[in-house]
Amino acid sequence: MSDSGGSLVTRSTGDLVGTMEAVGFSDVDDAEPLADGWLQVEFADFGRHSAQALVRRTGAPVVMVSYLDSDLGFVEAALPGGGGWTGLLNPELAESYEIGPDEFPVGPAVAGAAAWSAAAGLVGDEALVRRAFTEHADFAEWLFPVLLAGLGIPGAELP
Repeated sequence: MSDSGGSLVTRSTGDLVGTMEAVGFSDVDDAEPLADGWLQVEFADFGRHSAQALVRRTGAPVVMVSYLDSDLGFVEAALPGGGGWTGLLNPELAESYEIGPDEFPVGPAVAGAAAWSAAAGLVGDEALVRRAFTEHADFAEWLFPVLLAGLGIPGAELP
């Protein structure tokens, strides 16, 4: 399972796929409904600052992950009006990609995720978020649902 694309979750009432393509995402799949207006979309590639551009266009919170060979998942989240955070899924493999342990510290990612959840009107679970950023999985894609559940995304299911 080698993947260099990613996945994005947001709330949207309009043409999410078209909006994503307009701000730099490519090869965007159809949006899959989760619950309460939240959608998940897979994509092949994205431009620099695409998540923030999507937030500005839609006015909705965004959390996305881009995968590196299914080994690592680079998480980026943004909120309307500013604010966001980053994190790393499957950090055990980071050193094999010359990424130091201090580049994606867990504490700030967990704190950022909690603030993001609250600002998005969700009830997060810090233990699940921490689990997503500290556990090892054969494929980083297996940890994104854990993060979504930890963020309190409606309809997100643990694997």
